[in-house]
Amino acid sequence: MPQSQGQSAAGPIPAAGARTLAGLFAQRVDRTPRAVAYRDFADGAWRAHSWTDIARTVSRWRAGLAGEGLTPGERVALSLPNGIDWVCFDQAALALGLVTVPLYTTDSPGNMAHILADSGARLLLLDSDAQWQALLEHGTPLPALKRVLCRSRTGACNEARVCSMQDWLPGRSDGDAAPYAATAVDAADGPVEHADADPDATATLVYTSGTTGPPKGVMLSHRNILSNAEAILVRIPARPDDVFLSFLPLAHAFERTVGYYLPMMAGCTVAYARSIEQLREDLLTIRPTVLLSVPRVYDKIYFALQEKLGRVGLKRLLFEATLAIGWRRFAAAQGRRAPPGPLARLLWPLLRRLVAAPVLERLGGRLRVAVSGGAPLSETVAKCFVALGVPLTEGYGLTEAGPVVTNVELERFRPGCVGLPMPGVELKLGPQQEIFVRGPNVTKGYWGQPEATAAAIDADGWLHTGDVGAMDADGFVRIRGRLKEIIVTSTGEKVPPTDMETALTMEPLFDQAMVVGEGRPYLTAVLVLAEQPWRQLADKLGHDAEDPAALTDPFVLAAAQDKVDHRLRDFPHHAQVHGLHLTRTPWTIDNGLITPTMKLKRDALMARFAPALDALYRRPPPQRGREPLRPSH
Repeated sequence: MPQSQGQSAAGPIPAAGARTLAGLFAQRVDRTPRAVAYRDFADGAWRAHSWTDIARTVSRWRAGLAGEGLTPGERVALSLPNGIDWVCFDQAALALGLVTVPLYTTDSPGNMAHILADSGARLLLLDSDAQWQALLEHGTPLPALKRVLCRSRTGACNEARVCSMQDWLPGRSDGDAAPYAATAVDAADGPVEHADADPDATATLVYTSGTTGPPKGVMLSHRNILSNAEAILVRIPARPDDVFLSFLPLAHAFERTVGYYLPMMAGCTVAYARSIEQLREDLLTIRPTVLLSVPRVYDKIYFALQEKLGRVGLKRLLFEATLAIGWRRFAAAQGRRAPPGPLARLLWPLLRRLVAAPVLERLGGRLRVAVSGGAPLSETVAKCFVALGVPLTEGYGLTEAGPVVTNVELERFRPGCVGLPMPGVELKLGPQQEIFVRGPNVTKGYWGQPEATAAAIDADGWLHTGDVGAMDADGFVRIRGRLKEIIVTSTGEKVPPTDMETALTMEPLFDQAMVVGEGRPYLTAVLVLAEQPWRQLADKLGHDAEDPAALTDPFVLAAAQDKVDHRLRDFPHHAQVHGLHLTRTPWTIDNGLITPTMKLKRDALMARFAPALDALYRRPPPQRGREPLRPSH
């Protein structure tokens, strides 16, 4: 398809020019019709899809949705793995003025049913009818839901409103992508005038993770998302030859804005990873230039490096030397430290080739930007990666802000900080150091909850985030935790537990951690043991790792306490843990103890471990160093 007159393929599409997310897609197809939009894996091979290919598929989806008689503003939901169908369904819905409601594929049937009922979704797209069967068994009435589409069917459900996606989709058109020109006519739904679409109309309902109650539907407008993507590109420009590797769920606002709409705005390619389990292989095959991840993925790479190196030996010595010199070089480039000395400068080319280069190759070998978001990244992990030369940066945000609030250029990244407020976004600290945010990215409010909206967004337009922060003298922002999660001990000390929990899970022995102490005289912790390190410790102390009694053995608790003390050594005296409860059962979405975004459901955890915690506080706190380690066997 030829480009429109006066329109250049160069440069990102401006938010004001796109106006809506459907307009963004239309302009991208018009500008670069033959460029590769997406890559995915099917039938044993990676496939490339041009923007024209995607537009043709979107046209089929749009005709199907138009045939359902839905009206602008009605909600349509989907629960699919990342991929072409996700994108095409979303774009077709947006073009018809429908509101997309994304669901996590890993979410519990109860949560999904709540979201479908609360949003009044009229149509639902699922990966399989097994998901629908699980929803039916939950028993929540869904009277508004008139159609359920399934990509695969086992035949277990014969409801009239359930049908196969392929049977439902209209036949493939032989035409080109013309239906997505700016003033095109769609045969199924009449004229489409993108220029007249309302940028402030709700584009999507993204439900909160529900850590402290039922999830709430955040109403994000086209303007919220487009302005956010544009602001990110101002600070960290993307290039048309960039390749994103997408593996975080598109139901997450971070991946949706930064890993889907932003590449569309900039004209980049997005490759959809096959799975988290195959991520290592996909990194080597796709060789992305941009990687968006949550801290846990970076943590796992860090732990794998540490395990491979061992405690002592030449490899460990070289690695530590590389980190020391690499970090010194990074800080010196920012003007925050003196440059490395002559010997370090002499050693660096060798260390970079022997130590740093293999790590970069494991990430594909051509990373230009690696972003951490969704939760605070450990300062230890961040320093390690930037010292090795990984082009890392970090940001902060929340769904209600579209979602990105802060980020920073690669060369100014500061481990332990989440950067500076985005261009066009205001940030200030309110009472109790709560972060307040104001800007075009801030939500209109919560779906059907005017009281919750009024509580979250004040009369002056400031979003009260519920996050506690701090600001350095030069404006860099640090995150201290959630206001509702701050522990107030019986001695009056206020402790944000998130930083402590992050530090504890940097210990290989602990997979998950929750710090406890509200209204108590001191802090304790519930710790989920990592399988292999636990077996090694149990063997060392002469225990059967499968014996539940081993978890309460004084020698085991003393060994675990030593590791806790080491990880919390830099925290103040009142932020130390004085009692432990150990468990081997992971906290999962299925058992209702974490959210789909991996956040702790503290109320559920407190209820689960109430007897064990009460027993901990009935005993005197352990005295440091009173238990000698049992000899190895």
